[in-house]
Amino acid sequence: MASDELFVSGHRGCAGCGMATAVRMVLQEAGPNTIVANATGCLEVMTTGYPETAWKIPWIHAAFENAAAVASGVDVALKKLGKREGVNVLAFAGDGGTFDIGFQALSGMLERGHNITYVVFDNEAYMNTGIQRCSSTPPYASTTTSPAGRVIPGKQGKKKPISKIVAAHDIAYTATATIAHPKDLKTKIKKALESEGPSFVQIFSPCPTGWRFPSELSVKLSKMAVDTGIFVLWELEGGNFDNIRITYKPKERKPVEEYFKLQGRFRHLLKMPEKIAEIQREVDEKCAEFGF
Repeated sequence: MASDELFVSGHRGCAGCGMATAVRMVLQEAGPNTIVANATGCLEVMTTGYPETAWKIPWIHAAFENAAAVASGVDVALKKLGKREGVNVLAFAGDGGTFDIGFQALSGMLERGHNITYVVFDNEAYMNTGIQRCSSTPPYASTTTSPAGRVIPGKQGKKKPISKIVAAHDIAYTATATIAHPKDLKTKIKKALESEGPSFVQIFSPCPTGWRFPSELSVKLSKMAVDTGIFVLWELEGGNFDNIRITYKPKERKPVEEYFKLQGRFRHLLKMPEKIAEIQREVDEKCAEFGF
């Protein structure tokens, strides 16, 4: 019921915000005995306009770069007070606060072995500060700092494989998820919370404003990212990559062009079949590595 929600309506998120839907799902699984350390970004700005809040749990604002460090402090403090048992400590951050600016604090948290679930809401750019490119931004996406032009067709370089990098820390649990597969998402959050030690979940979170698509297509784009193989749903316990388990395989993968057609940030690629073919090859190779 709505009254049981821990992330409530009335916040200032954009219509169709994939991150808002993801947060709601995460907290539905985590429950009321939860503390969140939240990095600066869209989620913080849209939910805590003074004197209002969308959070019905203890929530702490952290700087862009240190949500993992603040969550680590919460973990230690609760242990010192003898109140750690039964409390879920979560760190929430976006791409910038995870892939780039916050990676040092994240890596330190993982190395120290804190019992924290870190959730990154992956919308593939710095959306809150003006849709700038990030190491999470996919190849050839047009952003305000990697605009598509006649010479350079959008962002250069590949998307950083953040979940693989995190899993290489040999942590308890790593997973990827998306709002188009809510059961899969909630199951992975449950596993992450029940793991002893650090856990990490990357949630693919479409952004209508930054990606330039109609707000009603958020779930469709989330599903299409999986159905094309652009975003693969997997989980891993420990750091042995031979044990990666694919949690959803599309019966027949769709061409990546179908995904690009729905987004303004890729509109220029529709006139560059050679770039689409390049991306398709890379996606095919990645999916082959995952066994499908």
